[in-house]
Amino acid sequence: MKICIVGLPQSGKSSLFSALTGASAQTGAAKGADPIAIVKVPDPRLEKLAAIFEPKKKTAAAIEFVELQGISANDPKQATFSEQFLGKLRTADALLAVVRSFRDPSVPHPLDSVDPGRDLDALETEFLLSDLAIVESRIDRLRKQIAAKKSDRDVRELAALEKCKASLDSETPLRGLDLSEDEETLLRGFRFLTGKPLITVVNLDEDEIRREAEILAPFASWSSEARTAAVGLCARLESEIRQLPDQDAPQFRSDFGIGSSALDRLIATAYRMMGLISFFTVGGDEVKAWTVSDGTVATRAAGVIHSDIERGFIRAEVVSYDHFVARGDIAGCRTDGTLRLEGKAYPVRDGDIINFRFAV
Repeated sequence: MKICIVGLPQSGKSSLFSALTGASAQTGAAKGADPIAIVKVPDPRLEKLAAIFEPKKKTAAAIEFVELQGISANDPKQATFSEQFLGKLRTADALLAVVRSFRDPSVPHPLDSVDPGRDLDALETEFLLSDLAIVESRIDRLRKQIAAKKSDRDVRELAALEKCKASLDSETPLRGLDLSEDEETLLRGFRFLTGKPLITVVNLDEDEIRREAEILAPFASWSSEARTAAVGLCARLESEIRQLPDQDAPQFRSDFGIGSSALDRLIATAYRMMGLISFFTVGGDEVKAWTVSDGTVATRAAGVIHSDIERGFIRAEVVSYDHFVARGDIAGCRTDGTLRLEGKAYPVRDGDIINFRFAV
């Protein structure tokens, strides 16, 4: 999963990148490139399974964080993104927008005042206008194609795009648009920015941490919309905590009233908002966590591991994590019937331990 971090200048993007990845923006990037870091998804279930199987290799699910540099530091008043920047954003699976709540006279805000709600609106407007330009251009092209030679696919795509245009014209992001499976297939290649899941990080002052709920209250109606969420944290402080020894970090967080790390909170938020779950494959060679969408059927989950497994799928041997841990071994689960055989249409559940039977 790839998450792109975006925000206006001086919003704290680099501090958040450091808090999430343990790397500075400078060390996370090659010369002239956007900082990138791959972070393992913490999961105590994976640790427990590894302790039981003692595999040669333990592999956690991973998230790639990218801090995109979209606005020139030489023009702090600029608040718009280039087409090249917006094109990079389209490669993300989800967007993480940083808006500033902290006040620091030594770090001027590019819009001269601190207003996180206004900054989020500015970012969303940029995304919406970019999507609208793409939709309008494609609609014009399709109408010409249909006039010259009508095809069923073009007619269906045009109808789907006109549905998108109506939403965008009303300043409504596409992530909440009710689309049929066919419409989603037709539109998938556009990778619309307002169709992507969006987490807003409100970057707090240290003295605002204990008032997070109060500060996030104005975002309540926005974050109740489909595939959106708002989280409050102090990126600078979280970055400092990330550099501490593991044994010291919990006490430091407790002193400031911070319940869990920025990374843990944002991963949990992303999984919940995007409807993601984890299943596991286990054995002496490797214990591994895999990420899929909730409701993914067994064949598709098999394909996440390898296309050959999906193509040659026969059956899936499945046991829940809780049942397995209660018995301690696969043989015991087979004996008491908690290990079962499932077919192609089985919807994989969070925590399932699966062995795929296949033949190619």
